[in-house]
Amino acid sequence: MGRVELLELLARRRSVRRYKPEPLRPEDLDRLLFALQRAPTDATAQLYSVVRVTDPKLRARLAEATGNPHVAQAAEFFVFLGDLHRLAQVLRLKGYTPGRFPKTGVHFAILDAGLAAAFLALTAESLGYGICFIGGVLNAYREITQALDLPEGVFPVVGLTVGVPEEEGPPRPRLPRGLVVHGNRYQRPTPEELEAGIEAMAPIARGDWARLLARYFAQGGTMEAREGPYGRVLTAQGLDPDLPKESGAYSLGELIQEALKAWRGVVFRPGEAWVERPDRAQRGDGPPGVALHRALTEEGWEALG
Repeated sequence: MGRVELLELLARRRSVRRYKPEPLRPEDLDRLLFALQRAPTDATAQLYSVVRVTDPKLRARLAEATGNPHVAQAAEFFVFLGDLHRLAQVLRLKGYTPGRFPKTGVHFAILDAGLAAAFLALTAESLGYGICFIGGVLNAYREITQALDLPEGVFPVVGLTVGVPEEEGPPRPRLPRGLVVHGNRYQRPTPEELEAGIEAMAPIARGDWARLLARYFAQGGTMEAREGPYGRVLTAQGLDPDLPKESGAYSLGELIQEALKAWRGVVFRPGEAWVERPDRAQRGDGPPGVALHRALTEEGWEALG
């Protein structure tokens, strides 16, 4: 497993889902961990952490939960996390009050975690190993968050398997460059260009790339099923700008809908919210999401999720 030129590596790289039962060489593991920490990061903050999962029972549990058997079979499995917790602790340690920027924080934490994962993956491939990114962590978002004991401000981004490949095959196709790389402004694709892209991607999906996309992204697809659990975990981790983490809700809209199941109306006023029935009303104080949550819990309402 010697080193190869970068462009040669990129030309033939592919995801690997079958691995030989062999460990990484010890010196290579150190190289991978070095590489991930050399990834770029915004404002030097390094808003990511990585859990190297070595417990076989936990590996098997996560393999089943994510729907990816190779999570248990690969030599290594890493879970890359967005991490705003460590940043807040550093600021508090030195007497600063952390700011409130959940959406911006999530944006840069995902970017940092993704870059770190990509640096590790590319280094692993340069050493002759196979890798596979595991987006299926979103299939078991709450379970992974609990299993890895993630504190407030930390959330899973992606998994990554690494190991000695037991399979070979051609690289996967990609869209024509003109659909991806734009000059100076976004070029809206024509139907003819989209058809050319679908045709270019056909080998990856038994001739019908659009049907493959529909499994994930069309109405009723995988991404819709992931959306609610994803949002609720972000809320529980303190990363929703409108809701207290105790609410367990996906969004303020969902919390309002929940309130309307039992109450005739919801009224917001500056600094307070009311839930109302013909015979009584209940008040909560604070910003809209906090106030509504307080009004509901005064009546014994249990959090969602």
